[in-house]
Amino acid sequence: MTTGLPSREPLARARPEPRPLRPTLPALLADAAALYATFAQTLYSVMRGRKDRAAVVQQMYEIGNRSLIFVCVVMGFIGMILVFQGGLQTQRVVPDLSGLGAQFLELLVRDLSASICALMLATRVGAGIAAEIGSMVVTEQIDALRMCAADPIDYLVKPRFLASLSMTLVLTVIAGSVAFASGMGAAYAFFGINPRTFVNLSLVDRGDACVGLAKCIAYGGTIPIVSAHAGLTTFGGSAGVGAATTRAVVNSSLAVIALDFVISGLGYLIFGG
Repeated sequence: MTTGLPSREPLARARPEPRPLRPTLPALLADAAALYATFAQTLYSVMRGRKDRAAVVQQMYEIGNRSLIFVCVVMGFIGMILVFQGGLQTQRVVPDLSGLGAQFLELLVRDLSASICALMLATRVGAGIAAEIGSMVVTEQIDALRMCAADPIDYLVKPRFLASLSMTLVLTVIAGSVAFASGMGAAYAFFGINPRTFVNLSLVDRGDACVGLAKCIAYGGTIPIVSAHAGLTTFGGSAGVGAATTRAVVNSSLAVIALDFVISGLGYLIFGG
């Protein structure tokens, strides 16, 4: 007996199969290849694409100015915590804390300032880039750009890439200065170390500066590429935008940690400890 209602069997057959919870090795390799393609297209757009300084300046404001207070507050507290904990541990071995400032400054220049600042940017900037581009994907604005013969990489990814390269370095320098100043205040408050004694540049050399600069450049280029790739591969509506945002933050943070290990190892081989 027929009721006149459409059958639900064709709809059930048309549903896509659920994606596996654990990605397989071929899927990871394909995703890595797509990420490399995004990076290569971005570099090509930087060299041969259109020049839009207004878009770059706008992204510099979004990445740099809007992240300044957040990054400085975090680095300020981290500077105080590290100096306090480092001073306590040093006092258990030797009573002399005159070298605490020099060791802390070397650690900031070589690793902590760039790495922690990049992790903070991965949470704020990476999530914003993925959410913005992912929303454009699900609302078919990216398809509209392609129909107008406009390259989404050139219009969306390249300005964020260039802005992140420059502003990551600026934020790292400012945040590192804030961390050192807060650490100097903690050293004076808890251990009575004179600020003139704390400010000691004897342990910072050219190798430390080169390693820190290399990390700033690597992090500044990686975060927008990974986040933009997560946004461009968004699917599934608003739920997909949320998943892309989470994927951008996780992958950007993992990329920062992996690059930190690689660059630190190369810096040790080239410049020594």
